[in-house]
Amino acid sequence: MTLDELRRELDQLDGELLGLIAKRQSISRQVAEAKRATGYPTRDYEREREVILGVRKRGEQLGVPGDLAEKVMRLLIRSSLTTQEQASVVSQGAGGGRRALVIGGNGKMGGWFARFLLSQGFDVLVADPNGAADGIPEVPDWRTLPDLDAFAFIVVATPLGISRAILSELALRKPAGVVFDLGSLKSPLRGGLNALKAAGVKVTSLHPMFGPNTELLSGRHVIFIDMGNAEALAAARGLFAPTMAEQAVMSLEEHDRLIAYVLGLSHALNIAFFTALAESGEAAPRLAQLSSTTFDSQLDVASAVAEESPELYYEIQALNDYGAESLQALSSAVQRLQTAVLTRDFDTFRLLMQQGLDYLQGRREVTARRA
Repeated sequence: MTLDELRRELDQLDGELLGLIAKRQSISRQVAEAKRATGYPTRDYEREREVILGVRKRGEQLGVPGDLAEKVMRLLIRSSLTTQEQASVVSQGAGGGRRALVIGGNGKMGGWFARFLLSQGFDVLVADPNGAADGIPEVPDWRTLPDLDAFAFIVVATPLGISRAILSELALRKPAGVVFDLGSLKSPLRGGLNALKAAGVKVTSLHPMFGPNTELLSGRHVIFIDMGNAEALAAARGLFAPTMAEQAVMSLEEHDRLIAYVLGLSHALNIAFFTALAESGEAAPRLAQLSSTTFDSQLDVASAVAEESPELYYEIQALNDYGAESLQALSSAVQRLQTAVLTRDFDTFRLLMQQGLDYLQGRREVTARRA
């Protein structure tokens, strides 16, 4: 066969593959319906393991590397789970035509939450001076709305710097529905949240531990802050009941102590990493020629951090009442590593490595479930 003929055959095969994927997606929607009808959970890790092991074996029999077969199957499973989860959200959504207001709904997470509420059947209104996504009703300023009691949920999805003021203003209006924010930190919002609590408003607080481009919530966490109102907490948690997101309930103080490490430490580490590179005098293209697996992986994470909002990341570092603890821990760890290397202290170096291995044991399995 000529090169052109071979390419045409590949094009035909590609079309057939896409057709099979589309058919698989269609069957996935039927699987979702069957699972809902029988009360079967959307995700079955034992079944996934059986499928992946079977695909690896079958791939090797066909001359396809097992790793490649597994990667393709994991991608298809993820797509199938996304389809099933979205179908579950739509079918079980508690909206029922009730109204929801998203203040800051044109931002990244505000937009995600507006779409999430829409998929559950809520009549969503976005209050944002920058408008809203196509097809979603919007008003520039929520303060112009005469009747906040019309909304079952009021979501505050604005930057931390202005969220506290909005929460405090909402406390003066005393809306009848459930009010919650989506802030990455709660320390700066304590005053506004407590004002709502004191006003008798059904208030809680959320922290979705994922980005606005997330489609599949399996393996992702949503943190709920218990502000002492059981009805508000239950209602907010109910929004995620149709999904596969893992829910965690905690106090405001516990949240910020943990976030100081989960976000504050990880952000600081990557900022220090790319700062050291930028100030090293080594050109990025030259380093790329000498890269390693570890370096490339770290560089990918650091590159993503560098593209984020400096304002948001500064707030996460500077406005957390417990933020200094994680920064001090990072500084201390770097100092111990530096001392061990400069003094040729292999025993301490080995101890640091072993300590990390012990701490991270089993973590890969948990991380793999989010893939």
